[in-house]
Amino acid sequence: MTSTSTHGQLILPGQAAAPDGPVDLTPMFLMHHAFRRDLTNFAAAVRATPVADRRTWRALDRRWQRFAAILHHHHSGEDAYIWPQLVAAVEAGGTPQDRATLDAMEAEHAEIDPMLEACARGFATLASRFDGTARAALAADLTRTRDELAAHLGHEERDALALVQRFLSPEDWARLDKEVGSGYPTRLIPFTLAWVMHDLPAEGRAAAAEFLGRPATVLWSLAFRRPFERRERAAFRYATAG
Repeated sequence: MTSTSTHGQLILPGQAAAPDGPVDLTPMFLMHHAFRRDLTNFAAAVRATPVADRRTWRALDRRWQRFAAILHHHHSGEDAYIWPQLVAAVEAGGTPQDRATLDAMEAEHAEIDPMLEACARGFATLASRFDGTARAALAADLTRTRDELAAHLGHEERDALALVQRFLSPEDWARLDKEVGSGYPTRLIPFTLAWVMHDLPAEGRAAAAEFLGRPATVLWSLAFRRPFERRERAAFRYATAG
């Protein structure tokens, strides 16, 4: 699959919309692409990994913990910085439907959190013991999580990010993006950089490199990419991403 762009905005595989406007939404779309990719790969891996292969389940458990940490910080940053800024703008000049969209964003985050916790329990169980029942439950939990998160991301891309374009300036967005990024633990930065860049189509990789800048892109290429890809092969060795 390839990426395309419309009105200067990046569109990546699986993306529901790319609202036009003055704000460059590239960082948001890159994160969303990685979330969708990961849940597809996790679902495939859980179906295909032999229950007795403890080494691979331990790798999947570690990988899930990092995925969940990034998603937690992403949603926490939106709830703490982006949605409150938009709520203030909408209350000053928006509509009841605009406010309902923003209320839904936080409500959907709250609905997804218990699903992530259920998946974490499943991965931890399979990393520690042979349990076919736990694998079946985890497969069901992952399918539900993938579908619910996909619906949330689509809602956000179609409606909430349209509000970003209506009510925020590029300067507002740059400040908010910096505030959200400040919440990421330093220890997660190398992983997150490689994670965002992984498996991007060519146009997406070019957009990511432009957004991240040359120093970060060189670090990814020379220091972070190969170790990340080696760990991906270990965790997802039985998966065939669809």
